[in-house]
Amino acid sequence: MKKALFLALSLSVMGLGAQAQTAAVKPANAQTKAAGPQIQFEEMKYDFGTIHTGDVVEHTFKFKNVGTQPLIISNIQVSCGCTTPDWTREPIMPGKSGTITAKFNSAGKLNMQNKVLTVESNSADGNAMVSLVGNVVEAGATVSAAPATTDVSAPVDVKDAKQKVKAGDNKIKAKKKAS
Repeated sequence: MKKALFLALSLSVMGLGAQAQTAAVKPANAQTKAAGPQIQFEEMKYDFGTIHTGDVVEHTFKFKNVGTQPLIISNIQVSCGCTTPDWTREPIMPGKSGTITAKFNSAGKLNMQNKVLTVESNSADGNAMVSLVGNVVEAGATVSAAPATTDVSAPVDVKDAKQKVKAGDNKIKAKKKAS
């Protein structure tokens, strides 16, 4: 009788131990989808390097909805009237991507610039911020064509006060206003 009771108790303990070992263990670095929409940018800051006053810089920030519901951007506030945003207006479904294009007009600006765009949306994380940064010099000053974060070995083509720098997916388009 004692042997049968001991055997039954041993089997029960082994069964519980085996069940505990098969429970899913979640890695510490695993990402979970947020309940609701959630915006995730590829980059939060874009450095356009050094440009002349009056040049216009345009950059597109790419983002993805990593949440579980459609993401809707309702508005984008800018820190200065010199920056104009345009964005994906329709709802971005979970797993899908959208863009925010920012144009910075450097007319009347000099020295280091940090133009912040506050993205107002229904994201579970609340408002998000992205920024354009760079240096603006006088129109006649020497300009470094490549942004500080760009590989300087990238091809550069400068013609008639227009410049384009292409490095990977980042592009700078600068146009000098006609005087």
